[in-house]
Amino acid sequence: MNKLFKSITCSVALGSLLALGQAANADKITLTEFKYASAQASIHVVKEIIETRLGVEVDKKPGNNAVFYAGMAKGDGDFDAHLEGWYPNQIALVDEYVRGTKEISMSEHSYGATSGFCVPRYFAEANNIKHITDLSRPEVAAQLDSDGDGMGEIWVGKPGWLATNENHVKARDYGLLALNTETRHDAAVHFANLAAAVKQKKGYAGYCWAPDGVWKMYDVVQLEEPPYEASCNKVINQKNDPDWFENSVASCASAPKSVYILWSKTLEDRLPIVASLLGNITLDTETVSNWAYEVGSLKRPAAEVAAEWIAANEDRVNGWLGM
Repeated sequence: MNKLFKSITCSVALGSLLALGQAANADKITLTEFKYASAQASIHVVKEIIETRLGVEVDKKPGNNAVFYAGMAKGDGDFDAHLEGWYPNQIALVDEYVRGTKEISMSEHSYGATSGFCVPRYFAEANNIKHITDLSRPEVAAQLDSDGDGMGEIWVGKPGWLATNENHVKARDYGLLALNTETRHDAAVHFANLAAAVKQKKGYAGYCWAPDGVWKMYDVVQLEEPPYEASCNKVINQKNDPDWFENSVASCASAPKSVYILWSKTLEDRLPIVASLLGNITLDTETVSNWAYEVGSLKRPAAEVAAEWIAANEDRVNGWLGM
């Protein structure tokens, strides 16, 4: 009898511990994490609101878009929300998990984003560089040659980005590769190279986007391209066609982009107050660019920038919370 009582007592205690563990997990979410400045700022703004106003612990974990979407689709808390849903860059993943399996929810709100190729203003003005094809001029390409091999260098993006594939096609279709070569590396390396070029007043060209703090930090200008039309910018997903490069075209500007917040469908049952907040958040390009400037250019801690912005925008935040 005594042994039976002890057994029952242990079972109840174990069950209580498991329940406590499950409750703790229920009050915690994991955000996807990119390291670039605008993403870090956005993460900390959302993290601060969720933790201080909703009382839910927030973790963040790095990875890539494919990993993020698959993690959210599992619905087990591996990844709960993705704040950097660039569209149409991530259209294949949205088609698979939002429109297809419906395991991920996508906010109705978004803010505009742009992308193209940029050069420092002093470089553009000194060499009359206005259009992207100006990068193919011999005297311009010569100033983009940083390693002395006789070819200029143009950063087209990070390996694995869909935008990098599009820029690869653009470099071909705009005739940039006769006197230039493409470079591909992490954005952190790109920004370091840009900073070094600006400090020495040398030539530099590379992929750029907004929102981003680079516009204020280095005073870069985006080069002109023909307006976007579907017929002149159609880059095929390399997963769908082994000859994607040959069969793609990108002889005009990129399609207009929008940035959305996405979250695991199960979050709507596990933590509906968090899912509701994520669906109510409305951002804009200027706000996110200012955050990126503070974090990436002025080197302020993202958490500090987030807390300061939230305190100064209480009415806006309260609106997101439905108050």
